[in-house]
Amino acid sequence: MADNTTPGATTGSRTGNSLTSVPGNGGFSGEQSTDRVAAGFAHTAQLYAGKVSDAATQAKDYVTDKVGVMGDKIKELDFAELTENAKDYARQKPGQAILISAAAGLLLGILIRGRR
Repeated sequence: MADNTTPGATTGSRTGNSLTSVPGNGGFSGEQSTDRVAAGFAHTAQLYAGKVSDAATQAKDYVTDKVGVMGDKIKELDFAELTENAKDYARQKPGQAILISAAAGLLLGILIRGRR
């Protein structure tokens, strides 16, 4: 196995609880540096997990609030009054009512056909 370090550099190897110097990568064994890298990745993953969890909680709260507001607005609507207003508009401006209905039908047809 080729050593890609500078000449004279040493690595550490464990013998029991002591660290002995071995030629190689500057006083640390591959196992120790791998453990440090893994610990760094684990710490970073925990930080991002916390941030994602916080963002998800905020998003849930926001959506819950907005759904509640929309529910209240829908309860306030008077569909009988809306229907009467639409009928009156169609009686006053039949040409525009037909064009609006045709456009809405065309749009729905495109949406439905696009899902097949």
